[in-house]
Amino acid sequence: MKRMDALNILTGKVLTAAFRVHSALGPGLLESAYQACLAYELHQMMLKADVQVALPVTYDQIRLEVGYRLDIVVEQQVILELKAVNQLLPIHEAQLLSYLKMSGLPVGLLINFHEVRLKDGIRRLINTKPSP
Repeated sequence: MKRMDALNILTGKVLTAAFRVHSALGPGLLESAYQACLAYELHQMMLKADVQVALPVTYDQIRLEVGYRLDIVVEQQVILELKAVNQLLPIHEAQLLSYLKMSGLPVGLLINFHEVRLKDGIRRLINTKPSP
């Protein structure tokens, strides 16, 4: 199976889990509640989901721990950047793109749980230069 096909299947599973969480909780809660429930749901689906993964910055060949945290990383392939905001802004996409570049991971999902219809709050972003 091609890598992108496998990633499409994986992101499909993640979105299924996100829709389950949103259906159960609805909009209006804190991001941390959605994060905990989504991590639980992903584990129930037998997917490896690491929460609050440290992301160092490399500057001038020096690794700096500056406090960046990835909300959830699924199967060491997909970054989930979760939001509970009125609307997604370009800065949110820029944040996820930066995380993708710094981590070298191939794909990210930006999910805003504050939407009435969750599908209106989902963005899928691709790292055009992932690590091998």
